[in-house]
Amino acid sequence: MCSNVVVGLPSPPNLNGTLSSPTPTNTSNTKDGDHLVMNHTGVGGYKWRLVIAYDGTRYAGWQYQSSPPTIQCFVEKVLMQATKLERKDLSLVGASRTDKGVHAWGQVAHFVTPFNYDSIDSIHAALNGLLPSDIRVREISPAVPEFHARFSAKSKIYHYKIYNDTFMDPFQRRYAYHSAHKLNPAAMKEAAKYFIGKHDFSAFANASQKERVRDPVKNIFRFDVIEMGALLQLEVEGSGFLYRQVRNMVSLLLQIGREALPPYIVPMILGTRDRRELAKYAMFAPPHGLSLVTVKYNEEHLRLPSGCSSTSFGRHYTIGSCKLPFY
Repeated sequence: MCSNVVVGLPSPPNLNGTLSSPTPTNTSNTKDGDHLVMNHTGVGGYKWRLVIAYDGTRYAGWQYQSSPPTIQCFVEKVLMQATKLERKDLSLVGASRTDKGVHAWGQVAHFVTPFNYDSIDSIHAALNGLLPSDIRVREISPAVPEFHARFSAKSKIYHYKIYNDTFMDPFQRRYAYHSAHKLNPAAMKEAAKYFIGKHDFSAFANASQKERVRDPVKNIFRFDVIEMGALLQLEVEGSGFLYRQVRNMVSLLLQIGREALPPYIVPMILGTRDRRELAKYAMFAPPHGLSLVTVKYNEEHLRLPSGCSSTSFGRHYTIGSCKLPFY
């Protein structure tokens, strides 16, 4: 069992006996020392990794703001309820700052507590019980101190769905963009290949007031256009993405799919490094077709700290046998 070894901290709230009581012990000699981190006050604590899925339809993106509500705002709120900690103590960080209306199946985040959990199934159930139904914690696990949800990410995978038919499937309307124009998937596949590799994507990035200027050079590992009947799924994996980069790449591929532009226009626009050049040819693609599917990390960042509780994937509930007398 991974014992709680945080020094000089008050006892944490007891959730059905799943939290360990802190003991004033020298942490350097304990078996869960590789789970300890330092919080903003310099006090030792424990780091936890979350995998979160959400329908972004009614939220103003991931990044914290009180109004209109964001995903991070709701996740922090329920973490505060479950742990009895303040927002600043939790230090919740997400891997991707998904935009307003964008969905996620594999958003990754981490937070810190000054106490340890012997079992995390109970807090997992508590979080999902408190969250609105369009946000769910898929996994929760202890994390090594070196893990950082955002800065440790090796690559991210996004999907953009396009429903290409004369009318929109009502069951797809929240998660796919409707194009009534007949698209040419072969031309889109040819054009997508030009994005692969290391490029300066300045021409495909919108300016953001929320972020400092970032390195515009990104490495795209793959960009696939997959046909699934009337549905086209655009899958892109890269080392990172600039603000609205994926949607801007999709917007150009849509124009190419409509045969309004040739595939070779992609390297021409990339070479300009000027967002105004893209604006001459394509509008932006709406957010509801986009989903963050996976964030990848190196194995050393995903290893479980020695002696600590295992990953929680949630609990299945069963109905016990009903013993009725025979008549």
